[in-house]
Amino acid sequence: MPARLCGNLNLSDGGIMKTKLRRLPLLLTVVSSALVVACAPAESPLTLYEFDCGVIRFESITMFGVGDDETDVRDMIVPCYVVEHPAGSLLWEGGLPLAIAEAGDWVESPPVLLRQDQTLADQLPSIGHAIDAFDYVAFSHMHFDHVGASSEVQGATLLIQQAEFDAAFADSVTVPFFDPAVYEGLRNAPRELLDGEHDVFGDGRVRIIPAPGHTPGHQVLFVDLAEEGPVVLAGDLYHFRESRSDTRVPEINVDSALTIMTMGRIEQMVIDEGAQLWIEHDMAAYLERQSRSNVHR
Repeated sequence: MPARLCGNLNLSDGGIMKTKLRRLPLLLTVVSSALVVACAPAESPLTLYEFDCGVIRFESITMFGVGDDETDVRDMIVPCYVVEHPAGSLLWEGGLPLAIAEAGDWVESPPVLLRQDQTLADQLPSIGHAIDAFDYVAFSHMHFDHVGASSEVQGATLLIQQAEFDAAFADSVTVPFFDPAVYEGLRNAPRELLDGEHDVFGDGRVRIIPAPGHTPGHQVLFVDLAEEGPVVLAGDLYHFRESRSDTRVPEINVDSALTIMTMGRIEQMVIDEGAQLWIEHDMAAYLERQSRSNVHR
């Protein structure tokens, strides 16, 4: 194999042209194949950042189809994610409403308590980013704990399923735990209405996957990381580990049968892709990842 794989190839060295002319076609095929592999440009880096955008504390979790005696977990993390791609940046999830952070303590919002110690906008400078500098923004769904920063994200193109958009901006609220006031800033935002899977940057590494059932246009995010491997950010497909292991459907979901179908389809994708699935509200898993780093590549 030549030392300069991507340089000029000298086939005459060592008498190849004189003594092994009959082998030249085979040699050229082998060398050409090696050069294609060796000279192929490496994929540009893809980075996923994970941020704490609040905590929800429950007294009872039965609304999620999980008994209070089945787990002692009562606190849910509310994460936000930033995807940095050579072709642009994507904000996935917007956390709790800004008013929660401004309160500076636990806020009662029956049947839960809410807290956010630092806004996403205040955390972004740690990675050299600003809240108004995203190219794209997408939320798994319209619930208040996923869209809190929506009013701050100026100029980004909203990537949203058509069914979710229609429900969010309907004349009347038909989805539980949806506050139209939180979403109002997105009514006239630049947007791309989706009808199924969407390849955000065009190279297959960051894909929005429809996952309806929790809300009409719920979606999850597939991110193909080079070092950690593929990850599925599952939105509210599941809330607890028991939800996933036992296929539990929350009573607040808009379509239970569709939810179960979606769970099966996403689980098959996880198998096919060899991916991790992150239950976004899983506090213990979040803290374990944060103990290593909030940067994933």
